[in-house]
Amino acid sequence: MNNSGMAAGAENVTAKPVTSKKDQLRKALANTNSLIDFIGLVLFRLRKLVLAVPVVYMAMKLARYNLEHLPEEVGINLQSSGEFAQMVARDAAVMGPLGLTAACLLLMFCSRKAMYPWAISVFTLVLPILILVTNLYPA
Repeated sequence: MNNSGMAAGAENVTAKPVTSKKDQLRKALANTNSLIDFIGLVLFRLRKLVLAVPVVYMAMKLARYNLEHLPEEVGINLQSSGEFAQMVARDAAVMGPLGLTAACLLLMFCSRKAMYPWAISVFTLVLPILILVTNLYPA
């Protein structure tokens, strides 16, 4: 016979440990901390996408604005005499800075260091503004 030291008919009752308010608070804080760590990990893994979305949005918005407000022929390379060195079509003046921004973002996605190409892509957003300003207010 296998006698484990228990009397016949006795049930195996486990007593639940009594948790104090302090232990419950610690558990809640640990759960909150793990949730914050998880959100931070997801944002870190998606950092390139999170950085690229506002740049793409602004580049598209500026391109659409320039497409509507620039004249048919756009002057580039404003000389000190007040005349442009070259005239290009409006589509080329809109798509050029947009393509440059896209190339910088592509470089960001291919690079291990995301901040340098991202910063350059942010600075390329100035090009559509400069083209618009120099063609609407040349001198």
